[in-house]
This record gives sequence, structure tokens and C-alpha cells, in this order.
Amino acid sequence: MSKSVGIMGGTGFTGVELIKILNNHPEFELRAVGSQSSAGINLLSAVPNLFNIESDLGLVDLSPDNFAGLDLVFMALPHNTSAKLIPDLFEKFGVSHIVDLSADFRLKDSKLYDKYYGFEHPNPGWLKQSVFGLPEVNRNGLYGAQLVAAAGCYVTAVSLAVFPFISHSIANKGLIIADCASGVTGAGKKLTATTQFTAVNENFSVYGLLNHRHRPEIEQVCGRDVLFTPHLLPIDRGILATCYFSVDDGIDAKQLTDVLYKAYNDECFVKVCEQPPDLKSICNTNYAAVYVTLDEKTNTGIVISAIDNLMKGASGQAVQCANAIFGFQENLGF
Repeated sequence: MSKSVGIMGGTGFTGVELIKILNNHPEFELRAVGSQSSAGINLLSAVPNLFNIESDLGLVDLSPDNFAGLDLVFMALPHNTSAKLIPDLFEKFGVSHIVDLSADFRLKDSKLYDKYYGFEHPNPGWLKQSVFGLPEVNRNGLYGAQLVAAAGCYVTAVSLAVFPFISHSIANKGLIIADCASGVTGAGKKLTATTQFTAVNENFSVYGLLNHRHRPEIEQVCGRDVLFTPHLLPIDRGILATCYFSVDDGIDAKQLTDVLYKAYNDECFVKVCEQPPDLKSICNTNYAAVYVTLDEKTNTGIVISAIDNLMKGASGQAVQCANAIFGFQENLGF
């Protein structure tokens, strides 16, 4: 029997990508789509670019009772929204599993929400119960999980790049540096002064310098201090992460490449490359492409990863996590 599924926040960038994936999923049946701004409108009228999908669903508001009894709910809502809704969804309305795409349950230290997100976490007790949703790093915790907090987009790109070297005690000294660049959809659908066409077009800029909200999440995954600098690219989608770490004498580039192959040979969505990846090769897919080399002069490992921020960095990853929850093959629906 297929699993009944809902999406809260179905008209944003990540919500629309979820609908596209679920339309091809043989085990998930989309029963409810909620929207803060378009409740009462037919889904296909609200999102015209879903013209190739057959659906008679109407958009509902975000009242938890509209999602009562569903096997799974994806939450693609602004930060500090899911944290207020999740207790009722579980305790009053019988939702079985939730995959949250916001940051509301990613960080285990509730104090970090005030520092990096500007709000006091309304339900900190749920932080201990949530499972971090990056399958290649935390797969064992996902099966049967009630609440999964899908990893952030930059976090996914950086973690997939450096975590294998940390877990193999190669990147075991000094600072990890991550220089990353993202397309504009990473900022979400709400327009701001810095994401307007005239601000982004033919431009390249740094933002969130020293205080970007994904930094503590990266450090939580890696267990290390990370100097993280994000940049905004004048493109729609995609993240390119270039990461640096010190290695001991005697380590060569082949050994670093072997670490990546050992980590990802059996992964369906991570591909080890023999040359640096670019964004066109992975955009509109759930794949991460990774490449590593060694600067022998400075004994510095340089590892590069490329992902689509809306897919492997958000919606694709969320479905991958949901597949793992139910014990399905993680590439089901893609």
C-alpha cells in the first residue's frame, strides 16, 4: 500500500521540486498541499510550471488538521514555522513521520537559534528527538525516524566534501576552510534587495561573512571549526564548494582520491570525479559530484563538490531521507 503524503509549503521553490519528484514516486501518494499565501486555489493554477502533472488537488491552509493521519508530511516552510506546528501534527493529528526542510530541528544546541536565526526555539525538547537528514553521513539513524531535519544546502556540499577525510583521520589538524558559491534560489522565493535581478545580474558577491547560519550546522556535522564563506552567483541554482584542509607529510593525491572512492563507491547519489566538477553537470539532479587533489607545496588537500541546492541541497535530499525512513531504495522516485 502506498504511503499518504502531504507538503506544507508547496508553492515555494523547494515545495514545487518536491511535487515534481513525488509525481514520479511509486510508493508515495500526494494527498494534501498547503500554502501560506495561496490556500483555496487549485494547485496547478497557483504553480503554472507544473503543467505536465495531472492533479486536481486544491491548496489548503497550514492548519495541522488538514494533514491529519498522513503517513508522511514534508515541511518546506520558513524558519521558526515548523517548530511551532510539529508538536500538534504528531500529538493531536496523528501524522506518523515528518521531514522538515527548514533549520528548525537541525541544531542540537537550542541557544544557537537565537544567535544565528534570531529567535528563541519554541520547542527545544524536540531537538533531541530529531534525526539529522544527510543519508551519506547519518543513514543508520533514518530508518523509522519520526522527525528528520534535512541538512542545509551549503552543509550538504561541504560535508560531503570533507567528512570522509575527517572520519579517516586525514583532515585531523588545523582549520577547515570552505569557500562556497550558490545560485539565487538558495535565498528562497521571497524577494529582497540583494536578490533582485538588478542586484544579482552580472555580479558576484560575498554575504553572511563570519556569521552565516549554516556555519554551526557544518561544524556540528564535522566536529571541527570551519571557516565558511558563502558567495552569491548570478545563476538560478547550484552550489560549488571548494574546501581546504591540512594533511600530514607522506599523504599523496592518490590516497586522498582513494578515500573518496571508499566513502562513496556504493552511494547512489554521490559521484567521485577525475576532474573538478561544474554546476551544469549536476543541476536539476539529486547528484553530488566530488573531486580531490593535493597541493604538495603546502600539504593542503583541496576537495571540490557540486550540488543542486534545490535537489540534493533540499527537496531531493528530503525525498531520499523519506525513502530511508520507510526502508525504500533511496533513489526511488528520481
